Amino acid sequence: MADPNLGELAATVFENVVARDPADNVFTSQQLLNLLKSTGGFVKEDGGSQIEEPLMYSENTTMKFVAEMDTLDTTRIPVFDAARFPWRIVGGTIVFSQLEKERASGDHQKIELVAKKVENGKSSMWAMINRSLYADGTAANSFGGLALLVSSTPTTGTVGGINRANFPFWRNRQVSGAGTAFSILRASMRTIYNSSSKGAASEHPDVFIFDQTSFEGYEGTLTTNERFTTKDKGDGGFASDALLFKGAKVTFDEDMPAATGYALQTRNLKFRYLQWCKAFPAVDPANQLIEVTKLMTIGNMTINNPRRLGVITAIA
Repeated sequence: MADPNLGELAATVFENVVARDPADNVFTSQQLLNLLKSTGGFVKEDGGSQIEEPLMYSENTTMKFVAEMDTLDTTRIPVFDAARFPWRIVGGTIVFSQLEKERASGDHQKIELVAKKVENGKSSMWAMINRSLYADGTAANSFGGLALLVSSTPTTGTVGGINRANFPFWRNRQVSGAGTAFSILRASMRTIYNSSSKGAASEHPDVFIFDQTSFEGYEGTLTTNERFTTKDKGDGGFASDALLFKGAKVTFDEDMPAATGYALQTRNLKFRYLQWCKAFPAVDPANQLIEVTKLMTIGNMTINNPRRLGVITAIA
C-alpha cells in the first residue's frame, strides 16, 4: 500500500539536526577587507561633507646655490593640496515575518533564526563591499575601488579631483606580468615592489594580493622545502593563507580580477567610514505582520600617495 502522505518513517522519527550553525556555502574570504582591517587601513571618521586627504606634492623650487651677496628668490611656491573623495552609502534590509519567528521559537527551533539572519545580512554587506573595493567606481553611487585608485592606465583619469594626465605625482606604478607559465612574475613583483618603495630604505609595500591562479603561479616558482625543522614563521614557512616576498605578505582574494596583482601599502590606502554595518532598531509596519531591520555603511576607499601603490597587469 502506498504511503498516504509523508510515510511512516517521516511520521515517527525526528531528523538528526547535527549543528546549530548553518554551514557557510556562500561567502568568500573577503581578504582585501580583512587586510585593511588588520593593518591600519580601516579608519573611523567623525563627520565632514566629504573625505579630504591632505597632500604635499611639490618641492620648493626657490632653493639654489648662491654667492655671498646674492639675493634669494622670494617667490611663494605652492607645495600643498588635497584630494577629495565623496561619502558612499551601502544599505539593505533583513525581514522577518511574525510567523517564521514564532515557528522557530522554543524547543522546535533548529537554529537561532533571528540571530543567524542578522549574521547573514552583515556578511552579505561585507561581501558586496569587498567586491566593490576592486571596482572602478563607475557604477552608480559605488565606492572607488582599486581599478580606479591603482589603475592599469595610471596616466589617465581623475581621482580625488586630481587629473593624472596633468600631474605625474598622482600616478600609481604599473608593470606587465605577461610571460609564459609565470616566467616573469617574480621579476614583475621585484620591479613593482622597488618602484612603489621610497628608495631602498623605507616605505615598502606590505602586501601583494592576487587572483588565485596568479597566486598559485607565484607559489609554483618557489623552491620546494622537503624537510622542516621548525614551526616558526608560518608552520615551516608555508602557511596556507599567505606567503612572503621581500617582507611583504603574498595572498589571494576570490574577488580579485583575473590575471592581476596589487602591491599595496596600507599607510597610503585607507577605507574611511562614518558608520560600519550599523543595524537600526526593527520597524513593525502598520499593515504587515513583519519586522524590518535596516543595515547601513557609509564610507569610501581613499589614497594619499599613489606612487607607493602598484599593479601588475596581464599576468600569464
